[in-house]
Amino acid sequence: MDFNVKKLASDAGVFFTRAVQYTEEKLGQAEKTELDAHLENLIARADCTKNWTEKIFRQTEVLLQPNPSARIEEFFYEKLDRKIPSRTTNAELLGQYMQDAAKEFGAGTPYGSTLITVGEYQRRLGGAEREFLQTSAINFLTPLRNFLEGDWKTISKERRLLENRRLDLDVCKARLKKAKLAEAKAAAAPDFQETRPRNYVLSASASALWSEEVDKAEHELRVAQTEFDRQAEVTRLLLEGISSTHVNHLRCLHEFVEAQAAYYTQCHKHMQDLQKELSRFPNAFAVNASTSGVSADPSPPSTATLPGASPTSRSPNPSNALESSTLKIEEVKPPATGTRKAKVLYDYDAADSSELSLLADELITVYTVPGMDPDWLIGERGNQKGKVPVTYLELLS
Repeated sequence: MDFNVKKLASDAGVFFTRAVQYTEEKLGQAEKTELDAHLENLIARADCTKNWTEKIFRQTEVLLQPNPSARIEEFFYEKLDRKIPSRTTNAELLGQYMQDAAKEFGAGTPYGSTLITVGEYQRRLGGAEREFLQTSAINFLTPLRNFLEGDWKTISKERRLLENRRLDLDVCKARLKKAKLAEAKAAAAPDFQETRPRNYVLSASASALWSEEVDKAEHELRVAQTEFDRQAEVTRLLLEGISSTHVNHLRCLHEFVEAQAAYYTQCHKHMQDLQKELSRFPNAFAVNASTSGVSADPSPPSTATLPGASPTSRSPNPSNALESSTLKIEEVKPPATGTRKAKVLYDYDAADSSELSLLADELITVYTVPGMDPDWLIGERGNQKGKVPVTYLELLS
C-alpha cells in the first residue's frame, strides 16, 4: 500500500511539473525543444491522412447506407461483436410489392403480368445492390476502419508519449539552468569587509551543495535526453509506416471501383433484359395516330429488335403483312403538307423490301398515308423509302 501511495504521489508530481512546463511554454516564459523537420513533416502527413481517411470513411458509409438509423444499428452490432442481420434492400421491397399487387389485379391482365415481370427484375437489382454493399464493406470500409481504430490509435499513443518525454526533457533543462545560476551565485567571492567569517563558511557549504545539485540535474538531463531520443525514433518509424497505409488504401480503392463497375454493369444488363421482356408484351397503350401519324408509345414494338437483341426473334405483324400485299411503296407519294422530320432512337433492320432499315441517331423524313397501320409511318432518306415503326422514332417537327 505504501508503494502505491508513493507511486501515486510521484506520478502526481511528474504530472504537475509537466503542466507547469506546458503552461510556461504557452505563455512564452519557458524554452521548448523543437522536433526535427523530418519528424514534423511526418506528423503533418499523418494528421492529413487521418483527417481525410475519416471523411472518406464517413461519406462512404452514407453512400452505402443512407439511412442514419440503420447505420447506428450496424455500429452497435459491430461494437457488441455480433453479426449484422441481413436487411432487405429498397429495390427488393419494391419488387415484392409489385408482385403482391399483381396477385390482386390478376396475373393474366396486361398490368398484372407487367408488374410481375418488373417486380422480378427489381428484386434482381436489389440482390445486386446487396452484393455490392457487402463487397464494398469488406474490401473498402473495413481497411479504413482498421486504420482509424487500430494503427492510428497506436500512433496517437506514441505521439503522446513523445510529447511527455519532450516536456520531461525541457523540465530537466530548466532545472539544470537554475542550478547552474544558483551555483555561480553561491561561488561568488564574499566581501570580507562586510561579511563575517561564519557567513563565508556557510557560503562555501552552499556552493558545494549547488555543485552536487548541478551534477544531479546533468544526470537527469542525460537520462531524459536518452528517453526522448528513443521515443522519437519509435514515433518516427510508426509515422513512416503511413506510406504503407497509402499503398494498402490504394489497393482497396481499386477493389471498391471494381465492385462499383460490376454492380452498375449488372444493373445495366438487368434493365436491358427488362426492356426486352416488356417489348414482347402487347402494345395496349398505343395512341391512335390516324390523323397525325404519331404513336405515344416510347418503347420499341415487338415487331422489331432492341439494341443487342437477335433480329431473328422478331415475329411479323399480320396487319403489316397485309399492307405489304396491298401497298406498293414505290407508288407512295409524299403529301403536299404533313411531312415531318424524325430522329431515329434505335437501330432497325428491315424485314422485307417494303420497310426501311434505320440507324440510331440519324434524321429521316416521315409521313403517313390513308389506311396505313397507325404503328407505322413512311420514311424517306434520300432516294430510299419504306415503312418504319413509330416507336423507333422521335418526331422533331
